[in-house]
Order: sequence, then C-alpha cells, then structure tokens
Amino acid sequence: MNIGEAARRAGLPAKTIRYYEDIGLVAPHRDANGYRRFGERELHKLAFLARARSLGFSIDDCRMLLSLYEDRGRASAEVRGLAQRHAKEIDARIARLKEMRATLGELIEACAGDERPDCPILKDLAGG
Repeated sequence: MNIGEAARRAGLPAKTIRYYEDIGLVAPHRDANGYRRFGERELHKLAFLARARSLGFSIDDCRMLLSLYEDRGRASAEVRGLAQRHAKEIDARIARLKEMRATLGELIEACAGDERPDCPILKDLAGG
C-alpha cells in the first residue's frame, strides 16, 4: 500500500509517517519508481507507534518499546519498568498542573474583573 493508504489505515498523518521513516522507526520498501510501499508489518508498527504516542510515550521510549516488542526473548520486567517510569513522569506533570491550576484559581478569585486597572493576575506575572 502507498503512504496515503497506510496513513488512513494506521490513523496517522502521512507527515508523521514520513517523520517516523526519517528517524528510523519504520522502513517501508521502495518500488522501482522510488515510491514508498507499506506492508502489513509496517502497518502494524505504525499502529503500535500511534498507540504508544497516544499514551504519551516519547519518541525515544517508542524506539525502546519497539525494540522490546521485536525481541521475543525480552523480559516483561523491562517493559513494565519503562511503563512505570512513564507513569511517574505523568504523575509529576499532573502534580505540576494541579499547582498551576490552584495558583491560577487564586489569582482569578483575587481579580475583580471590572473597569479598574488593578489586576493581580498581571501583577503576579510581572513578578510581584
């Protein structure tokens, strides 16, 4: 199948697939005219990458996950460890977002939102 068909079936933009090809995550075959040709193996990798990215894994993590997936002798502990590290990173981001949301909520509550020029939000952003 061509890149358009692969993109449609994998649910990814063709531009993303070309990027994955450029960085070596997928390697479609080229026909005599130089056109990309994707088989079921490449399509499976693209679906794998789409799912991993939807879970927030980085490109480097995806590279590692693909390597682990293709290594039938791998220990599941490696995969679990990578997923646990990723979950901890997500937890840390969530904690930072909650802090940001709480601070922003306090600033919103302190702002009268009327015709006066005083605005605690702007004052806070200006550093004081």
